[in-house]
Amino acid sequence: MHKKQRIRIAAACSGLALLCIALVWAVPVDASSNENIFKPDQFIDPETCGGCHDEIMAQWQGSMHNLSHKDPVYTRVAKFFRQGLTDAGQIEEAESCVKCHTPVGYVTGFPQKVSDDLSQTREIPAQGIQCDYCHAAVDVARMYNNGLVLSPGQGEDNPGVKHGPFDDSEPDFHDAAFSKLHTDSKICGTCHNVKHMVFGTDLETTYTEWENSLYNSPDPDKHVPCQGCHMYQRPGVPATGSTARPDNPGKAAVDAKQRPHIFTHNVVGANSGVPEWFSAKEKSAMAVERLTHAADIFLIMIDNHTARVVVTNTGAGHSLPTGVGDLRQVWVEVTLTDSDGKPVFQTGIPDENNELPENTVMFKTILGDGLGNPVINMAKAKQILSDTRIPAGKSAVHLFNLRSTPQKGHTLTARLLYRSMPQKILNQVPGPLLGPLPVVEMAATQKTF
Repeated sequence: MHKKQRIRIAAACSGLALLCIALVWAVPVDASSNENIFKPDQFIDPETCGGCHDEIMAQWQGSMHNLSHKDPVYTRVAKFFRQGLTDAGQIEEAESCVKCHTPVGYVTGFPQKVSDDLSQTREIPAQGIQCDYCHAAVDVARMYNNGLVLSPGQGEDNPGVKHGPFDDSEPDFHDAAFSKLHTDSKICGTCHNVKHMVFGTDLETTYTEWENSLYNSPDPDKHVPCQGCHMYQRPGVPATGSTARPDNPGKAAVDAKQRPHIFTHNVVGANSGVPEWFSAKEKSAMAVERLTHAADIFLIMIDNHTARVVVTNTGAGHSLPTGVGDLRQVWVEVTLTDSDGKPVFQTGIPDENNELPENTVMFKTILGDGLGNPVINMAKAKQILSDTRIPAGKSAVHLFNLRSTPQKGHTLTARLLYRSMPQKILNQVPGPLLGPLPVVEMAATQKTF
């Protein structure tokens, strides 16, 4: 085969790069979910795919998919949560993160658990959520813990069929087939609905949140799948529910035909910190751009010393925040300053350790140990004690007692802020300090008296 041909991947590969944050079971064809029968050399190196799909490759590089195995917040926090566990069910849960963060590694035999030496991961599995993993997906076995059914080829000499959103692709390196799954939210939901491996607790419900939202409309003109936002975004186009989501015309591969829309593969979600650590500043900026088009905040005084703050989820197709809702931080900061800018009242301000006060108004999930006690380690979660996150299109209202009546020249400010992980957890992780992670202002409003 000609060298140029050997580095080509079908135009069909421009479809969905699988969204995946937590627990994963990858299900080989004709095998039960706990059999990992694939060989490492069945999967193709993403660099090979990039030989043809150069633009898509550039989008994927530095994305949270690409960095899922290298993300130091994931690797160090996962190992921290694993430490000291003695309960078999908790251990099984704590060990399972590699199934998503290194799915090719898991289905080919290494790593099998978080406590493995992740630095020994082979080059292709270390590339995280990648081309040949997503485009080998052919079916869904269950809608949680990544019940994907895979059908990879036999490596570069016999790459097999790659599945994507087009029915007329004519690649010369591998075969291609149209896959409705790659245009459907279900392929995202297989990982973004996560249950505790043993206790069955819902640890992540992003797909269910979307499924129950206005975006899952039976009207085709109003129906917006996960791909309709996350795979339309590119620099300058945040593509949220509160913004336009224009098509991305172009070609899926160097010599492919021009098409009205090519799914983008930036997949940054709301994480602005990790991509910047890997010099992917454009991805970091895109995450901020998405966050600043996800919600609105309103402020009104209802008496002399009480402020009402309303936060509306205007842009996310799921709850705000989503993902592992016990770890993401979305909170309200309220400050009242005098005419000289000195604080008269404030709440939601991090302390000297970058930790938030306990009384901070926050939208989050609180997990419990089954006896009503809150836990920060999801491996111990047997129940959900509370869920104050804001569903898509809904609002949350909170009252703030300012403890005094604002005077002339005073300024009252309310801000909605985001951080991807509590600094309180990062401060406990052994080794060099992790963070501080960036705090992003999602929305703000102000009233001057």
